[in-house]
Amino acid sequence: MLILSAVLAIFVYGMIAAMLGTILPDLSARFHLTPKQNGTIALTQAIGLVIASISVGPLVDSEGVKTGMIIGLVLICVALALLPSSTGFGQIAAYLFLLGLGGGTIVTAANDLGTTISQGHSGTALNLLNLFFGLGGLATPFISANLLGGNSTRLCYLTALLSGGTLAVNAATTMPGPSGNQSAPLAGIGTLAGSPALWLLSLFLFLYVASEVGVWNWLVQHLIAQGIPESRALNILSLGFALGLLVGRVAVSPILISISGLTVTLVAAVLMLVTTYLMLQTRSATTAGLLVFLAGVSMAPVFPTTLAIAGTAFPQMTGTALGFVITFGWVGLAISSRIIGSVAGGEPTRLKKALLLLPGMAAVMILVNLALHGVLPAH
Repeated sequence: MLILSAVLAIFVYGMIAAMLGTILPDLSARFHLTPKQNGTIALTQAIGLVIASISVGPLVDSEGVKTGMIIGLVLICVALALLPSSTGFGQIAAYLFLLGLGGGTIVTAANDLGTTISQGHSGTALNLLNLFFGLGGLATPFISANLLGGNSTRLCYLTALLSGGTLAVNAATTMPGPSGNQSAPLAGIGTLAGSPALWLLSLFLFLYVASEVGVWNWLVQHLIAQGIPESRALNILSLGFALGLLVGRVAVSPILISISGLTVTLVAAVLMLVTTYLMLQTRSATTAGLLVFLAGVSMAPVFPTTLAIAGTAFPQMTGTALGFVITFGWVGLAISSRIIGSVAGGEPTRLKKALLLLPGMAAVMILVNLALHGVLPAH
């Protein structure tokens, strides 16, 4: 039941991670939203993710992981139930903020639970767990394009129903109790904050999430601007990028048994640089689909493996450490989405230029990873 609870929560998070990029074309058409407004909507979701992640780590350490799971899933259900009733830009932004709060809460809690039950193989375990993120991310645009005709209202209600089922499973599951230093939490946080390794891991995830979510939120609109039909673009996102994440995590899990997480993430950053640049250079749907798939494979191990490295490096107050690192990931989401939207301005055709930020961030990731090799032993 512990494994099922974690898997379902990560699957739900994968669905909502792909939600914004999937529903933006429909919402933009209905409410005449500009790319700049879309960037602001993504920013509000990111703020919710940041607030949740920085808060839920100490909560999980002091109250137990189940508290975080329940709170996060309730917030997601409420946000998805209210989003279809939006009447304009302001309400859409507000409900995406609420969705961000829920998402940030469950991703920290679920990965903390995965670390707890991994029995010393956290890199392999978290990659296997997070392949369900890829499956959820695949499901959202695929269902929207092929079963719901791009109808954002039906997609929100369906995802809310699945989230409600996940909430029921988590509520019925007995989970590990608090694991942190409850007697002196502030002292523990101070010790964590003074660690160079924690800051480098946070910067690495900051850059990675900025890049990955840039694909989730903007790829479909970029492909449409290249003349690719919306339904084909959504399938490229699902059967290309999301499937690549899923396949990549399955493939890397056995590799992490014998090769360190730091080495795996370094190779991944190099491949990200190459694939994200190339996928922006084509107008062919077939070529774009292949390159987007390869970009997904390249990105696949980064998020869970970085969390596994952090969990191993900070065995005390693990939830707080993971929450800290994940928070910087969501800050990356906020900054990249805002910059991409601002560079694109009111012209969707300018998204190609704005999205060159993605390979640029991969280049910086390589440098940060090399720095991590100097302060952390191989994991």
